[in-house]
Amino acid sequence: MRAALFAGVIATGFATAAVAADMPAPYPVPTPPPVYTPAPEAFSWTGFYIGGNGGYGFASGSGTASVAGGPLNGLSTSSSANIQGGIAGGQAGFNWQTGSLVLGVEGDADWSGQSSTSNVGCGVGCNVAGTAAMKWFATARARVGYAFDRLMIYGTGGAAWLNANDTVSASAGGGTVNLLSASSTPIGFAIGGGVEYAITNNLFARAEYLYMQANSTLSAPIGIIGGTISDTGTIRDSIVRAGVNYRF
Repeated sequence: MRAALFAGVIATGFATAAVAADMPAPYPVPTPPPVYTPAPEAFSWTGFYIGGNGGYGFASGSGTASVAGGPLNGLSTSSSANIQGGIAGGQAGFNWQTGSLVLGVEGDADWSGQSSTSNVGCGVGCNVAGTAAMKWFATARARVGYAFDRLMIYGTGGAAWLNANDTVSASAGGGTVNLLSASSTPIGFAIGGGVEYAITNNLFARAEYLYMQANSTLSAPIGIIGGTISDTGTIRDSIVRAGVNYRF
C-alpha cells in the first residue's frame, strides 16, 4: 500500500515537471529606451554690437615751443605737462569666432576731461595761467581674442586720434586777456587689451586698458604782443575704462 502511494507521488512529480518543461518561457521585461539629452549649445561671440564706456585717463605731453615775430621773436623753451581726468563715450564693432579664436574690429569715440592748469606770477596782482587739455579722442582698432566659453581675453591695436588743446591767459587789475589758444588733432596709434564676459547671450561687460600716442604740432598767434608761437611735441595717454555692449 505504502509502495503504491510512494510510486504515485513520484509519478505525479514527473508529470508536473514534464508539464512545466512544455510551458513557453515568460516574455522578457522590455528595457525602456534611453532618454536623449541634447548637449548644451556652445556660446558664440560672433555678431555686431554697440555699447558705452567710462573710466579715467592719465596723459602726458612734452614739447618745444618757439616764437616767430613780435617782441618775443626767437624765444624757445621746452616743457612737459601731466594731465588727467574722467572719460566717457561709446563703441561699436563686430566679432567673428572660429574655434576658440575671436577676431574683430572696433571703433570708439570718447569725451575727455583730462586737463592740467599751471599758474606763473608776473608781478604784483599779475598772473599768467596755462591750461593743457585733451577734450576727446577716438580709435579704430583690430581685436584678437581667445574665448573660454563666455569669457574672452583679448589684445587690440590700431589708429588713434588725440585732440590736444593749449590756452594761455594773463590777468591783472581785475581783467583777463587771452594770449594763446591752439588746438590740434594728430593721428597716432593705440595698443592695449582687456577681458570681456557675456552676462547673457546679448549683454556683455568688459574692462580695458589702452595706451595711445601721437605727435602734435600746435600753432597760433600770440594775442596783444604779437608774433606766432608753434609747439611741437608728443602726446601720450593711458586710459583704464569699463564698458557694456549689446549684441544684435
